[in-house]
Amino acid sequence: MTFFEVILLSIALSMDACAVAMTNGMVYNNVKKCHMAAMPIIFGLFQGAMPLLGYYTGTLFHGILEKYSGFVILAILGSIGIKMIFDGFSHKNDEKLYKPCLTFIVLMMQAVATSIDAFAVGIAFTAMNVPILPVVLVITVVTALLVTIAIFLGKLTGGFFGSKAGILGGIILIIIGIKAVM
Repeated sequence: MTFFEVILLSIALSMDACAVAMTNGMVYNNVKKCHMAAMPIIFGLFQGAMPLLGYYTGTLFHGILEKYSGFVILAILGSIGIKMIFDGFSHKNDEKLYKPCLTFIVLMMQAVATSIDAFAVGIAFTAMNVPILPVVLVITVVTALLVTIAIFLGKLTGGFFGSKAGILGGIILIIIGIKAVM
């Protein structure tokens, strides 16, 4: 693989993480600084670790991953999305009091759900004899940078959508989950 191909692959792998990070920036307008800093790091590390895991486990889990990964992604992102939609509708009358909270548990679940496809890419790397460590490093850095940009874009659009940002964010997460099943 050329460096250009690795960059393109890294961008492609990071798109789900970017969409989720943008949603987080849009919905969670009261995010603590530690969570803001953790998002690019956690998403980047998971996007980098999953191909590494896939590379070293080879084809051991290939069949299971190919068959069920979409449903796992849908279950995780769908449940978070449904909760966001429910919270968006149930708290619209007291929106000054209600502030959704992004926790590290939610962040970790999002990172796992958005990086499962990277595991499959790691399995493909085994067959291609790709030098895995430099590729993983590039995937990690590119994802972290793009997620950082996505968070700030989400914050900008979150102000525009106001109290409906949670509902829109939930819909976006569900759509990403449904896309994973198709």
